[in-house]
Amino acid sequence: MTRSLFYALIAIVIAGTIGAFVATRGTVQGGAGGDDLFAQCRAGQVAGGDIGGPFTLIDKDGATVTDADVITTPSILYFGYTFCPDVCPFDNARNAAAVDLLEERGLLVTPVFISIDPERDTPAVVGRFADNFHDRMIGLTGSPEQVAAASRAYRTYYRKQEGDPEYYLVDHSTFSYLVLPGHGFVDFFRREDTAEAMADRVACFVDAAAN
Repeated sequence: MTRSLFYALIAIVIAGTIGAFVATRGTVQGGAGGDDLFAQCRAGQVAGGDIGGPFTLIDKDGATVTDADVITTPSILYFGYTFCPDVCPFDNARNAAAVDLLEERGLLVTPVFISIDPERDTPAVVGRFADNFHDRMIGLTGSPEQVAAASRAYRTYYRKQEGDPEYYLVDHSTFSYLVLPGHGFVDFFRREDTAEAMADRVACFVDAAAN
């Protein structure tokens, strides 16, 4: 099996896992009669439910923080690593651009970067990485156990490649997750989603949550 085919299969499996909660969305997040507060905002009717949840990580100052400390505004979470040569910089730049578009509409959304490479990504390293993309981006790392727990909560995938012990790469999923205070995970974005499309969908969710 080629490496590109392997990555494609991993992406399909993860996307299928996320989409598998469609049938339960009405009972998990809905109101009376199974109504979905965010039905008009969804692309593909993706459900929440078991995706997302509590995590404990470390911020750029070395302080231990929880999801309650971090997700105080609508937030876009991304799991990646700072040594990533292309995918992570592109995705985080796109997320930052979406946040700026939303701010132009009067909506404050926080971009969050969670490292899946705690061996190299110290608090200072993730802090600098996040600051390079947006002045409000929160960079988080943690112990291998803390990172693994956060990854499991959001059903992400990552695996360190064999080879150079210093300059290794890490295979990982590339979804961005929209999380709302009081609601938790509500939707995800794929790599092909543009900043403009993300901004439109996030605005829809934020407006629906406020009503």
